[in-house]
Amino acid sequence: MSTIDLIIILLYLVGILVLGIMSTGKTKMTSDNYFLAGRSLNWVIIGAALFASNISTIHLVGLAASGFEDGLVWGNFEWMASVVLIFLGLIFAPFYFKSQISTLPEFLERRYSSPSRSFLAFMAILGALFVHIGMSLYAGAIVFKSFFGIDVYVSIIIISVITATYTILGGLKAVVITETVQTVVLIIGAVILTIFAINALPDIGVHTLAEFKDRIKPDQLSMLRSGENAGNSGLSWYAIFLGYPILGLWYWCSDQTIVQRVLAAKSEDDAQKGPIFAGFLKILPVFIMVLPGVIGYVLFKDKITSSNETLPVLINELLPIGIKGIFAAALLSALMSTIAAALNSCSTLVAIDIAKRLKPSLSDKKQVQIGKYVAVAVMILAMAWSTQGGKFNSIFEAINKIAAALAPPIATVFLFGVFSKRGTKEASLLTLIFGFILGIGAFAADFIPTLYGKPSIITDTWGIPFMMQAWWLFCICSVVYFIISYLTPRPSTDQLQYTWDNPWQFITNNEFQGIKDVRLYAGALLLTLIILYTIFQ
Repeated sequence: MSTIDLIIILLYLVGILVLGIMSTGKTKMTSDNYFLAGRSLNWVIIGAALFASNISTIHLVGLAASGFEDGLVWGNFEWMASVVLIFLGLIFAPFYFKSQISTLPEFLERRYSSPSRSFLAFMAILGALFVHIGMSLYAGAIVFKSFFGIDVYVSIIIISVITATYTILGGLKAVVITETVQTVVLIIGAVILTIFAINALPDIGVHTLAEFKDRIKPDQLSMLRSGENAGNSGLSWYAIFLGYPILGLWYWCSDQTIVQRVLAAKSEDDAQKGPIFAGFLKILPVFIMVLPGVIGYVLFKDKITSSNETLPVLINELLPIGIKGIFAAALLSALMSTIAAALNSCSTLVAIDIAKRLKPSLSDKKQVQIGKYVAVAVMILAMAWSTQGGKFNSIFEAINKIAAALAPPIATVFLFGVFSKRGTKEASLLTLIFGFILGIGAFAADFIPTLYGKPSIITDTWGIPFMMQAWWLFCICSVVYFIISYLTPRPSTDQLQYTWDNPWQFITNNEFQGIKDVRLYAGALLLTLIILYTIFQ
């Protein structure tokens, strides 16, 4: 690292820390202000924060590695996210805003029952601790070790202290304000790397698209693949279109770490338009994170011995002094925003879904204090867990496999909760418990044999990739949900106020309001995706 790059990194770290602490100013830290930014966020900040809290260092490293290894097909995780964000904006956000809930488990309590709320809170805390924070910390530390020679444990400590400081002191407002800045830095850094990669192609005799295609693997520029050429990842077109929506319904529509930004919207219009804006932003990673990996295959396939080296090699080989510092800041942005989001959501879940319910008389001051203590405890646990990241073959795929285990029961109770007037509280709780046990069992059946050098049971022996596992687990959970629903008493009228009267009501409910109507932008986003899929099929 040059002195200039180190200065840029240092200035960025100090700047984000100061911005995070100063963003709340003299705001009185009530529970609403601390956990939900006083419900004051507009759609631009919501959309940028959704994007930033999602894009972690794992994405930057993993998507480049996936582009090198398999091509654009992993970009489906980005474009399909745009579709699910439309679901969040049009289907779920109206209920979330009108009910003025503080957490997603609270929504389950209103739609179903208190036990469902408790179990979802438990699952959400586990997801934030082991996936969002722990694995992100490890991925960031490994990247910094590769790029800058900083020891893994030192990196983990530095990043943890800085991120935890402004998150604990400033609450959600500090998180989303810094995330907005980090979104800009992240996109700029990724665009710069992509430009340098494209500009390097003529140096090796690649001047046209045809010459570029001659240098890549078959189907590396294809987003959709048949079952025969889906590769080791099993990302065939039907696995993507069946499996991803299940993962997406959990991650984008019912995970506290992500949706908390929508809960903090200042109006229903902002709550709806924020996810649509994030959906447009999610189009970008295919071109500025996955495509550089494909270009890396053309430029440096002889130098890259492992696909996970793709991003480090691109940076070290292509970026000049000073620009490396900017990209390092982008990496920090991705890492810190994800950790901050998950840390704040854990604080919210424990303070509101656990502490406040155990002691209803708990004051705002005490809730905020508990939230801060929880953030410290979770950060320490995540730091300890992050040191185990090296035991996974691929962090990016491991995270999605964990998601495939957690998502199906949660997707089931949320999806049918807003669309089925027959879904009961007993069905919700038993589906969550049964689906959680089944999902963890499926994950263990795949993961444990690999520790002993044996093929995984479900993926390798049975030939069912993780995306299809998510789909079939969802189907099983759905059957359980409706069997129990029809064997138990109907929901009350109060519970059904959080359910649409018919499947199309979210589209037909209000008169069209022209340029201000969120449905116009949702339609434009969907049309954009159809055009892109037509081009890159």
